[in-house]
Amino acid sequence: MTEQEKQERKRARMLEAPAKGLICRLAVPSIISMLVTTFYNMADTFFVGKLDNTSATGAVGVVFSLMAIIQAVGFFFGHGGGNYISRKLGSGESEEAETMAITSFVWSLISGAVITVLGLLLLRPLANLLGATPTILPYAIDYMWVILLGAPLMTASLVLNNQLRFQGNAIYAMVGLCTGAVLNIALDPILIFGLDMGVMGAAVATVVSQAVSFVLLLVGCSRGDNVKLRLARFSFKGRYLAEIARGGTPSLGRQGLNSVAVMCLNNMMGAYGDPAIAAMAIVSRITMFMSSAMIGFGQGFQPVCGFSYGAAKYDRVRESFYFCLRVSAIFLIACSAVGFVVAPQLVGLFQKNDAEVLRVGALALRCQLVTLPVMSFVVMANMMLQTIGRVGSATVLATARQGLCFIPAVLVLPRIFDMWGVLVSQSVADVVALIIALPITIAVLREMRRAAKTGEILK
Repeated sequence: MTEQEKQERKRARMLEAPAKGLICRLAVPSIISMLVTTFYNMADTFFVGKLDNTSATGAVGVVFSLMAIIQAVGFFFGHGGGNYISRKLGSGESEEAETMAITSFVWSLISGAVITVLGLLLLRPLANLLGATPTILPYAIDYMWVILLGAPLMTASLVLNNQLRFQGNAIYAMVGLCTGAVLNIALDPILIFGLDMGVMGAAVATVVSQAVSFVLLLVGCSRGDNVKLRLARFSFKGRYLAEIARGGTPSLGRQGLNSVAVMCLNNMMGAYGDPAIAAMAIVSRITMFMSSAMIGFGQGFQPVCGFSYGAAKYDRVRESFYFCLRVSAIFLIACSAVGFVVAPQLVGLFQKNDAEVLRVGALALRCQLVTLPVMSFVVMANMMLQTIGRVGSATVLATARQGLCFIPAVLVLPRIFDMWGVLVSQSVADVVALIIALPITIAVLREMRRAAKTGEILK
């Protein structure tokens, strides 16, 4: 079977199979990938927490901001290129999809290398900017410089992962990510305790696992009906970078502002000591794990959305969106209810020997779980808008929760309510983000309903 025939068969499957069943099938490997990936992001915090060194645990939370910046760049090229690829495959333009695949991949490697060089040159001032206290600083530097060395592989891996997902072949992405995740979880205790590397061992485990994931994802792109990476098709044309920016700016804004938000949070919590910073680092990992399955489910929706929109099947896009919204909302409500009851026990999994970490962590976790289900609408709406190329609306929604809403909240509320102001900042941001998302999303859904009735082709 020729490459063209493989692409046509895939296109037929993405456009004709029942949407609900197709989304569920595509979502399973994405959910597994998200859960395992989030679990191994939690692994560093978990194993470093066993050192019984609150400053070391805090360092992992501080460097999380840097990793968010690296991820922002990876998602910029991965989502920007992936959205374009899915729409072009939906409209039958496989050569355009192939050019975008290699172009976004190469630019991600270059961008990751730039982060490495700049980060190593500005290591100490960067650690201070990220919110490291004097006691956390040496641990943060040990962890950070190793992470910076792996930046090119991290950005490129995110591009490959998203390209595979947006083509409807998340199984290949799952194999690459999960293998790296399992390796990281295995290496953490060996390097941290067995070789007595401490917090630096956690960073080495992360970078090694990312390198393995990168190789496996690269191999996955060469298999089956995936769009192939051919260096000869790389293009310097500005229109490809413009398309990457069109689809990737929301992700860049979301992840970039997430990094700024964590910096602000660390700096505000620094007034209450290292235990407070460590507690918030733990809470962020727990809520991330709870929401990761919902995000993975939404990732099963994105290729269906992109193919369907590219083929002008707008009713199929709307049907898929409403289905994913119902499922994700029910899931997050259940997770929040259980998590609220066992909040102290969840925090205690990471740091049970510091009473202040347990106290602050349990309070912060319960505050965030009250509004966590709101994420279902905001995230699904953002995924839909970004996939169909509505860059302005998608960017607003992507930056609302962790940027436009959270940063002002975390800077203002503590001045009024002291530590409680920090603890409720995320909940306030969630509610305001929902208020912003509702009118934007409803307007786009109505536009698609009208276009489906009139036969209009939306851009």
